[in-house]
Amino acid sequence: MRIWALPPLVLLVLTGCVTQPVPPDRPVAPFKPFVLDPRALARRLASIQPGWPRSRKFDCARVKCVALTFDDGPGRYTGKLLDLLRKRDVRATFFVVGQMVAEDRGGRITRRIADEGHELGNHSWSHPSLPGLSHEQLEHQLRRTESIVLRLTGIRMRMMRPPYGATDEKVAAEARREGLAQIMWNVDTLDWRDRVASVVAKRAGRATPGSIVLLHDIHASTVDAVPEILDTLGKKGFTFVTVSELYGRRPEPGRMYTER
Repeated sequence: MRIWALPPLVLLVLTGCVTQPVPPDRPVAPFKPFVLDPRALARRLASIQPGWPRSRKFDCARVKCVALTFDDGPGRYTGKLLDLLRKRDVRATFFVVGQMVAEDRGGRITRRIADEGHELGNHSWSHPSLPGLSHEQLEHQLRRTESIVLRLTGIRMRMMRPPYGATDEKVAAEARREGLAQIMWNVDTLDWRDRVASVVAKRAGRATPGSIVLLHDIHASTVDAVPEILDTLGKKGFTFVTVSELYGRRPEPGRMYTER
């Protein structure tokens, strides 16, 4: 396992995840709270908290594991992606943007992600570069997304991915206060740039045991690449796991992880 410590006042900008940020003044459809029946909520919490997502207890020190991660959703193609993953009994990790969750028709897709055994992570509210924000703005970006996901699903997220992979000591400190590990990647498919399914699949196929693969479920070409990704890595003997399953435990808040 590789754990990166953040040097003071150093901005780390990794390639990839460079989807355009959501403008701060972007109009957001009025959010209609979804209210669960109290008994249904109690069952959800009992089954999910505090050990959500429930690990299938793979030993990724011995098994060839790979974690597929999807950023910037939920979007119009996320439902199709979930259909593909369910058909193949594959679990993934979704780093969601709060504004996209708010536009998710009462949280239908967001709840489905959790209900089908996938992992949810915090990808900020509107996808800005976090190091450039004030403390209050940074706190707002993480807490507002945390709040809406908790309200819709009953789940408190345990990890985050800074937009653009941009982080520094300030971001790490805030993530630690919020109880969120910083999850990066070591395989960048560049699917935001090259919208060709075969190209995306080829890059994802370069994963090695312990890899975290960066993908974006807001692109149709990425979703179209998923069957080939699963076939390619499956033939190589890989087991598809969530980020938490990859490490076999909850990653430490504030720390940055790129691969096992």
